Amino acid sequence: MKIERIAVSVFRVPIEIPVATSFGIMRDRPAVFVQLTAEDGAFGWGEIFANWPAAGAEHRARLLMLDIADLVFESRADTPEITWETLTHQTRIRALQAGEWGPFQQVLAGLDTALHDMAARRAGLSLARYLNPSAAEAVPCYASGIASSKAAAQVACARADGFGAFKIKVGFNDVTDLETLGAVSDDLGSGERLFADANQAWDVPRAVAFMQQADAFGLGWIEEPIPADSPRSNWVALADNIKTPIAVGENIAGDVAFTQAIEAGHFAYLQPDVAKWGGVTGCLRVARTALQAGRFYCPHFLGGGIGLRASAHVLAAAGGPGVLEVDVNPNPLRDAFEGEAMSGGDWTLGTAAGLGIETLPQALGPYQTLSLEKTRVS
Repeated sequence: MKIERIAVSVFRVPIEIPVATSFGIMRDRPAVFVQLTAEDGAFGWGEIFANWPAAGAEHRARLLMLDIADLVFESRADTPEITWETLTHQTRIRALQAGEWGPFQQVLAGLDTALHDMAARRAGLSLARYLNPSAAEAVPCYASGIASSKAAAQVACARADGFGAFKIKVGFNDVTDLETLGAVSDDLGSGERLFADANQAWDVPRAVAFMQQADAFGLGWIEEPIPADSPRSNWVALADNIKTPIAVGENIAGDVAFTQAIEAGHFAYLQPDVAKWGGVTGCLRVARTALQAGRFYCPHFLGGGIGLRASAHVLAAAGGPGVLEVDVNPNPLRDAFEGEAMSGGDWTLGTAAGLGIETLPQALGPYQTLSLEKTRVS
């Protein structure tokens, strides 16, 4: 089955309160949504990572249309996994020539999700049940994107919305970050959990110094305490000197790299991002490998409504005790999608075919900055 049409839409939402991480500030919320339509009229939706850099969203859309679309049209899209592997091979030299591994991987991730959505629609099954007939009907969630400087208020709001687990961004000021984690930890109710995310802020000595104090708070994990590409010796030095489990994955790419991370034994939680590398194909492989090795699969996601929904379906299909990341900061590009949502601490999956998304919500119209379309030439 050939792909007949590719359409990509870029959106940007201005926000009153920027989303701060230890490495930079998001001053608006972007999203890149892609729709593939086959020659028989079947279609599927995917999302391409676009949070960084600030100009990334429009770049990813043009990269898809100008450098990758013709390869998609040439492929046979019957099997998403094979198509993703083929496109990965075909774009390798292009990515190498440009020095842009990430952008190419992100575009292919969005395409893979769209192909899986299309395949599940053809089968008349939700994406989760297409991937695993025994997939769970709901997955537990945790509240993400909580700023250290606003933690008390944001945790209280998240708790009121039904969340029982919270992740706070650290890596800004060690003294105040530790005070924040301590205060939130002391305020946790029965069964509630607390995580922290440093966004690669520290070197090993600083990470050890911080975490040896934060260990007292009983954190579920510390996420990316040092740069994701740190040598194994650095991870060993860190893991051997702290008690809190380590989570990584949003900045790892490739089957080999994930397998090495799982086998190394330093990481308890693996967090690939469905819009950043691998799409459904890659993330499900990582999830199953991690679970078989006794690790946890907890998908990373901080984008729009399509990628979040895909993350939930992959988590449900993979099984295991993982939790779904749900950003609690305002984002119409996420919230405008209807049909599935978090309630009572769980994300309940829909039963509609695929991801259950027919068209993009009309409410997104005012935020659209770019729309591109390309049709296969017979």
